[in-house]
Amino acid sequence: MLFSEQNYKRRGAFGSIEIICGCMFSGKTEELLRRLKRAQIAKLNIEIFKPVTDTRFDQTAVVSHDLNSIESTPVENSTAILLLKADTQVVGIDEAQFFDDNLPAVCNQLAQKGIRVIVAGLDMDFQGKPFGPIPALMAIAELVTKVNAVCVQCGSPAVYSYRTVANANKVLLGEKDSYEPRCRHCFHLGDGDNH
Repeated sequence: MLFSEQNYKRRGAFGSIEIICGCMFSGKTEELLRRLKRAQIAKLNIEIFKPVTDTRFDQTAVVSHDLNSIESTPVENSTAILLLKADTQVVGIDEAQFFDDNLPAVCNQLAQKGIRVIVAGLDMDFQGKPFGPIPALMAIAELVTKVNAVCVQCGSPAVYSYRTVANANKVLLGEKDSYEPRCRHCFHLGDGDNH
């Protein structure tokens, strides 16, 4: 990995932005939690943020589909992330697609202060279009990790979040009752259904 906890300590404080993106059920939050827990093991001071609207598993904790979790601070907007503790060395941000378009500027500001910023979120919405601030974050990041799920239709690598319920809203909080991971082929086979 480009930015390991050991390199962080050895080289001193330097900032960076890491993006973990992909479709639903691809392990984005699990990877975010893994990196944050490694930072904790390295005795780095961490803070975790998520949008206040993400209440699927818990009001405050960031929780993966495998039910691993870590406490976080729910915030109304990306600017609130700047109100972190002075000694913070690593910032984790989950469900970044739900934040406002100012999130890339906030992440840049944190990185300029020497903070390692790790961001996880969906890169595409249910229509297969770029989602929220994720594309802009990918452009400015030092490291982008795109994770895949498994297509529930054919077993191929899945990169799309296919909505299984009729709802045209861009944002619809849901789980396996509302979404399933699909590969490109199977996603476009369903274009006549909910897209």
